[in-house]
Amino acid sequence: MNHPATFQDRWPQMKRVVLKILRQEPTSQVEWQNLFTDVYSVSTWYPASITEIFTELTNEITRHIKQAQERVLRHDEDSALLKAYIHEWSKFYEQCEYLPKPFVRIETNSNGNTSSSNPAHNSEKTTRSTDQVRQLMLESWNNNIFKDIKHRLQNSAMKLVQAERNGESFDSQLVIGVRDSYVSLKTDDKDKYKVYIENFERAYLNETTRFYKQKTGQYLTEHGILSYLHYADQKLKEEEKRARRYLESVPECNSVPLLIRRCVDVFVTEFREQITNECPNLIENNDIERLRLIFVLLDHTGDITSLTQALELFIVKQGLDNMLKNKDTIRQDPESYVQQLLDLYRQFSNLVRDAFLNDPRFLTSRDKAFQKIINDISVFQLDMPARATRGATRTTLAESRCPELLAQYCDILLRKGTSTHKKYSSEEIEVKIKDVLLLLKYVQNKDVFMRFYKGSLTRRLILDTSIDNELEESIVIQLRDVGMPAEFILKLQQMFKDLKLNRDMNEEFRTVCPSSRNNNTMMDSFSFKILSAAAWPHPGDKIDVSLPAQIEDVLPEIEEFYKKKHSGRKLTWYHTVSNGQLTFASKTGKYDLDVSTLQASILFAWNHRPINKLTFSELKLATNIPENELKKTLWSLISFAKLKQQLICYEPHVQTHQDLNDISLFWINYDFTIIRAGKIQTRGHINMIQRLQLNTEKGREEENEEIMFLRGERTKEAIVQIMKTRQRMNNAQLQTELIEILKNMFVPSKKLIKEMIEWLIDHRYMARSETNISEYVYVA
Repeated sequence: MNHPATFQDRWPQMKRVVLKILRQEPTSQVEWQNLFTDVYSVSTWYPASITEIFTELTNEITRHIKQAQERVLRHDEDSALLKAYIHEWSKFYEQCEYLPKPFVRIETNSNGNTSSSNPAHNSEKTTRSTDQVRQLMLESWNNNIFKDIKHRLQNSAMKLVQAERNGESFDSQLVIGVRDSYVSLKTDDKDKYKVYIENFERAYLNETTRFYKQKTGQYLTEHGILSYLHYADQKLKEEEKRARRYLESVPECNSVPLLIRRCVDVFVTEFREQITNECPNLIENNDIERLRLIFVLLDHTGDITSLTQALELFIVKQGLDNMLKNKDTIRQDPESYVQQLLDLYRQFSNLVRDAFLNDPRFLTSRDKAFQKIINDISVFQLDMPARATRGATRTTLAESRCPELLAQYCDILLRKGTSTHKKYSSEEIEVKIKDVLLLLKYVQNKDVFMRFYKGSLTRRLILDTSIDNELEESIVIQLRDVGMPAEFILKLQQMFKDLKLNRDMNEEFRTVCPSSRNNNTMMDSFSFKILSAAAWPHPGDKIDVSLPAQIEDVLPEIEEFYKKKHSGRKLTWYHTVSNGQLTFASKTGKYDLDVSTLQASILFAWNHRPINKLTFSELKLATNIPENELKKTLWSLISFAKLKQQLICYEPHVQTHQDLNDISLFWINYDFTIIRAGKIQTRGHINMIQRLQLNTEKGREEENEEIMFLRGERTKEAIVQIMKTRQRMNNAQLQTELIEILKNMFVPSKKLIKEMIEWLIDHRYMARSETNISEYVYVA
């Protein structure tokens, strides 16, 4: 079998077709197919000729590229140069897809072997040889034209981009075409975008920085910082849009973010101090538009601390100024106080929403500032004992009265008969309660709210003055959502459970007790409440009161009935928190009076001597009420602020209940009447109870001492809980964990923590480490 022609015989024919392909000249199908055949024959029969093929191919490609370079360099004008280059590159790059195809059957290797007979192996070699020819073409272009004129290309492209920035029109496809040529020159398999990144991207970033460094300072000097904000925002948006058009945006490249970062450095970081100095004035003037601009600009830098701090300082200052300005009004009216806080909260929330797009960092600043306002002591101050030990020297610490006022406002909303309750529908009251719970989230010492809220809730439930018990129960559940401790919530829920049990118990008692059969009218209106001592506030010391005979007779029956159902439980009657309704007949008419049990006992003293004048000593003997409590109760009957005529008259007149003495005389006012709108009423209803005293012997100071005592007990309990778990702990760690546990009730002071630690050490619950005085060891 004769061997085919050698490489030297075939190359002239092969060369002619290769040149036609490079020049994009018409190539017949026969010529195209013959090129495949010639390449295959030579590489198969003469493997050593493969090197010669690549050598000659390289020479022809290089010669073709040199000719293209000459054509490009004939143009001096930037646009013409770019058009010529893009035209030559586009033709050449297109041929990079076609010229390698006839050479798919050859490969170069150190051994000079021909293609393997293994099809899978052949497939791998084919891809490699095709890539080799393509790579040869790209490298040739890079080495013979691109390296020589790339700086002219870049400079020309950047001039066009600068012309666009100056408002001049040009063909943007010229810049895009140059960019694409840089991207397509993937001469490094490991870093395909190396040529683009090291040349076009770098030139674009540097030129952008240079261009605007000259512009920004000049614009700021001529137009001022406020106008500059609009300018910087506009230019940032323009450059981002321009970058997405002219820079590569594939995931492997980070060109657009890099460009934005460069622009931010030039437009924002360079002038950060001047921008942030404007923030306080803009916030004060509620300049939403410019504040939003500053936020957007500074947010690009990743650091908006100066802006959030300015917002926080403004909110605190304006909030406290408003509260101090209206303190005389809101000091006497919890509703005005709460409304003032809500107005401030909504004002600041709207500012954060409109100017800062509800960014979480600004919401945090708002919350921090609002917490400072609510817990501030400059408007409302509550003096709490400095020590949590009973009987200690009396010194005080100032705290905010906000939790007490919030509890009072809840009572005003939820108690029947108040003017506030009458103004609103049930739906409006629910909304206002949610507003209170919103404010409560910012209260630090929630234990103060807990104590006052539980006290007012107890009064409403015992006196049946709550507008809606179901609403009261739902509020308890919502209190859990604002951080109230589970123990507190469980006790409130137990209170409602007790009331439900008592309704059933009263119905059952009426059907079985002897008194119900003998005095149906009295028993129909009589009810008792048996309450869990652990859940309800302690009403203070038990006071024995002389009760009407009808009530005295039925109390033993209630006790006997209850003990049959629950053995081993102790019942204690607290008449100080009981109440009822009496009908008083005067010369003018009959009036229903809501009275406490102590008030009823005093009025019953005249049942058998209706026209007599009784001395204070006689009333004390008749009612069996302790002297101090008798004075306070009498005062509610002889000096009731809402009545023009008092139910009981007395002499001699005194200024306070403390001035009453044993010789003071009291008598029933049978001329008593109710006057409404200037007219005498012959029938009416009056609530004489006013404020039901849950703890008759304790004043405000004693109440506050009780709160501090409970704080001390909770602090000790939490310390023991932590130490029992950790066994050994240093002081700093202990304080951190302790505050974390107690923060939903109150924030313990360092002095309180130290005092409780010393108490626990003295009582051998824990001890100091022998090797480190700042470390504690659990020993109990």
